[in-house]
Amino acid sequence: MNSLKPIKNLLRQPITVVGWNFLLAMLLLSACRIFFFLIYRDTFSDVTFSHLITMCAGGLRFDLSTLLLFNSLYALVMLAPFRFRVKRLYQTIAKYIFVIVNSFLILANCADMMYFPFSNRRSTITLLNEFQHEENFLQIIGFSVVQYWYITLFGVIMVALLLVGYKKYSGDSKPKNWVYYPIHTAILLVSIYFSVIGIRGGFGSYTRPINISNAAQYVNKPIENAIVLNTPFSFFATIQQSAYKSPNYFSQDELATIYTPIHQGKTGETFRPINVVIIILESFNKEYIGYFNRDLDGGQYKGYTPFLDSLLAESRTFKNSFSSGRKSIDAMPSTLASIPMFIEPYIVTPYVTNEISSIAKILNKEGYYSSFFHGAPNGSMGFQAFAKAAGFKDYFGMTEYGNDADFDGVWAIWDEEFFQFFESKLNTFQQPFVSAIFSASSHHPYNVPERYNGKFPEGTHPIHKCIGYSDHALRLFFEKASHESWYKNTLFVFTADHTNVLTRKEYQNDKGLFEIPIFYYQPGSNLRGESDIPTSQVDILPSILGYLNYNKPYFAFGNDVLTDTTSHHRVINYNYGLYQLFSDSMMLQFDGTKTTAVYNFKNDRFLKHNLKDTQPMTNDERLLKATIQQYIERLINDQLTVQKP
Repeated sequence: MNSLKPIKNLLRQPITVVGWNFLLAMLLLSACRIFFFLIYRDTFSDVTFSHLITMCAGGLRFDLSTLLLFNSLYALVMLAPFRFRVKRLYQTIAKYIFVIVNSFLILANCADMMYFPFSNRRSTITLLNEFQHEENFLQIIGFSVVQYWYITLFGVIMVALLLVGYKKYSGDSKPKNWVYYPIHTAILLVSIYFSVIGIRGGFGSYTRPINISNAAQYVNKPIENAIVLNTPFSFFATIQQSAYKSPNYFSQDELATIYTPIHQGKTGETFRPINVVIIILESFNKEYIGYFNRDLDGGQYKGYTPFLDSLLAESRTFKNSFSSGRKSIDAMPSTLASIPMFIEPYIVTPYVTNEISSIAKILNKEGYYSSFFHGAPNGSMGFQAFAKAAGFKDYFGMTEYGNDADFDGVWAIWDEEFFQFFESKLNTFQQPFVSAIFSASSHHPYNVPERYNGKFPEGTHPIHKCIGYSDHALRLFFEKASHESWYKNTLFVFTADHTNVLTRKEYQNDKGLFEIPIFYYQPGSNLRGESDIPTSQVDILPSILGYLNYNKPYFAFGNDVLTDTTSHHRVINYNYGLYQLFSDSMMLQFDGTKTTAVYNFKNDRFLKHNLKDTQPMTNDERLLKATIQQYIERLINDQLTVQKP
């Protein structure tokens, strides 16, 4: 038995106890990663077992950094060479420090699992800015906890295992000899040294602190970063992050010759002041719309938008149309001010106070009345603030609607009632007017008014019936508007804010993540037909101005895709660390330094074959670099208008 005494003594040492509990937390974070992968297995359908092991192994590096950082107080309390650390009260305090901190880490991961279907990424610190004005935030959380009960249950089990598995220190408070203090002081100092190495991801001036971008070395696709990373790391890594620094790809003279966001307008043309109505549809994936998917299921695919399908047949549509980002707050600047989402949403960057151009500001100067509508509580998502910054003269939200009985209980006024309110307000506006509306009902928790239960196709996901309901609300809006005097003198612009749940394999890839409808409709006009020109939300502003024959210089990162059919049109968006450029058939992915992938999405719908070595897109990469540099430098220098070249 005496031969086991050294082992028993070792197991009773504070450093061993800390190591045991630290290992327990590591195992539970790894379990969170595996659980996350399993519940979203369809999203990661291309991930093989060996690749999953690679990503999980890479994830340990981020878990290690996270746990060492967040458990530094616990480690200090446990390893400080004090005799009284063996006292029961002292150890109870240490236990609760450990359990509370690591329960927070686990539950943060679980909460982000619930949000993942809407963002397709790990959340960063900007999430706090996105929801800071949400009065119903706690209610949203409550719905999520119930709807995603299996994630809630998993989180409770993980916290329970943390409590049960915790090992308590119960050593001897009396040092046996004089070496007790120097030995345990040395253990503390060595632990601090290696903790710094672990938190940084390496040691020495040659090693940069580990960051979100390091996850890319373990993944094949940007969306897989969500498997490698953990949410607490993503939050902490983006606190006070200086994300915007000019890449300096080109000299200023060379940059101006490659790309500029300054447009000259249609000089020599006569401006025609017709009305403009911009309709931003919440979560309308392209896959939900039958018109865009006539080749699916042997031509039998119907989708969930019969009214939009009929309207699309009379509109100018685009085969390749994309969102700029993946969140609602990305869509506002992109659609209304032609500002893309690169790195982080413009609304939550430090540069949100910059002077900007916008469709409202431009048309206000041409004698237009401008207004913005969103049925959520005023201030929600920062929409009201951005609408004001973008120059919209009036904002109509839940307060202006004035009847809380039509509130859906979570997000906003039901779409049917709010679109009817929108139509009635349009009738009171002096022409010409430019008005935008952002719908809300096609959103988690995926409810429709009780009177419509069973009316719309259930599809394969709860959101599908909501898409059908919002489509119905649009039908009623147009039925009423079509009898108004302003109707035929109005250009209707349709887009979505972002994609949501992707249920078809054809869309579950880096292209499908951004495929939304964008189309233009003027009743009784010849604005019809389908175009191969790639387009995105940032093209909406210049396309409207082109259609109106706007004849003055203006600022936009997009291009006119309605009347300028001869230019070299390209679409650029940002996919969790990778920039993506789309032409009419090719897709390029760029990590900020080099091209990482090239796909011919026309011939390779599922993006299986990387052609970067056989079909390099050198000119497109050059254009992409110039666009990135122009965006970042103009953001930093407050040069987002024509007036500030």
